[in-house]
Amino acid sequence: HEAGHAVVMHYIPECERVHEVSIIPRGKGAGGYTMWLPDEETSYISSNRLKASIAGSLGGHCAEKLVLGDVSTGSSSDLKKATQTARAMVTEYGMSGKLGPMFLGEEHEVFLGRDFSQTGSNVSDEVSRAIDEEVHGLLEAGYDKLDAVAQALQEKEKLDQAEFEAIMNDAAVEAADKPAETGAESEAQTDEQ
Repeated sequence: HEAGHAVVMHYIPECERVHEVSIIPRGKGAGGYTMWLPDEETSYISSNRLKASIAGSLGGHCAEKLVLGDVSTGSSSDLKKATQTARAMVTEYGMSGKLGPMFLGEEHEVFLGRDFSQTGSNVSDEVSRAIDEEVHGLLEAGYDKLDAVAQALQEKEKLDQAEFEAIMNDAAVEAADKPAETGAESEAQTDEQ
């Protein structure tokens, strides 16, 4: 699941860079996490960046479906986040090609800690399928990377940014753990051979 988030986020340029991936359970219902850090501080977010965020959120769900042939309840918060972002893009930010630049949302009134303005289904089955197909395509393209990240997580339980990038760039995870050779050491090894 976490490897799915990380692989999708790696391949989409508009996504934030993966900082750390872990399968160590954290708190209630969290089987692990994928942490990212922004490259820069921004006050505004483009539609391409929001779409990339949605794809990154759905990466775990699609990885489960692709690898296990089934999905689990572990995707619930990811699905909620992706759905909220997609709904805001259409109803609040005017980012819909079909509906155009209009504010279609309602003012969110919170009463007794509950938002009563949300009604009905947030995303149609057709839109959900289209998003799922896009992310599924990204995961299939990077399936070998997904498998490599998943195996590394099973062995180490946690990968930092350097270890994750090493896997994604076809280097061995162990290479990130070894200290860099100095010129003298490398000449000594060449002389011995």
